[in-house]
Amino acid sequence: MSVTVLNLSAIAALTHDQFQALCEANPDAKLELNGNGELVIMSPTGGETGAWNSELNADLVIWNRQTRRGTTFDSSTGFSLPNGAQRSPDTAWIPLEKWEALTLEERRGFLPFCPDFVMELLSPSDSWLQSQKKMAEYLENGCRLGWLIDRQNKRVAIYRAEKPPEIVQAPAFLSGEDVLEGFVLSLEILWV
Repeated sequence: MSVTVLNLSAIAALTHDQFQALCEANPDAKLELNGNGELVIMSPTGGETGAWNSELNADLVIWNRQTRRGTTFDSSTGFSLPNGAQRSPDTAWIPLEKWEALTLEERRGFLPFCPDFVMELLSPSDSWLQSQKKMAEYLENGCRLGWLIDRQNKRVAIYRAEKPPEIVQAPAFLSGEDVLEGFVLSLEILWV
């Protein structure tokens, strides 16, 4: 997946409604707005990354169906972060109380907060450094647990609120800790 970042400082900053309209007018493009007001344009992922994203997301969905503790989201879901960024993590989760507190209109648009949990799986062309910055942005905006998975280099950066990231080499599994209590994501198949 290639990424292009456009500096929009020459024009007025995009409002939330303008950004949502831009996304709706370009449904085939994956667009995000970072905290600096820059437009991030991403190409679709390749088949391999898409397949792995689907597998990892499925495990979270199955756990969530069994526990009924929250709502899961795929990479096409937009979140409006408190810093003004508009992001779409590969996988996201929020507690049920957060979902139930939303109006019908809020549920249909970009969700007006940062997810409690995010997972990003690097594509072969993604930048580790840029992805780490994105994960830090999630934490700064209320995310409680995040996993940045780098299949190519067999490593995972684990992000926890108010703690430095922990980098783990080829872990067999990841624990949802106190955010996704009881969830364990097996990663052994990723490293073969």
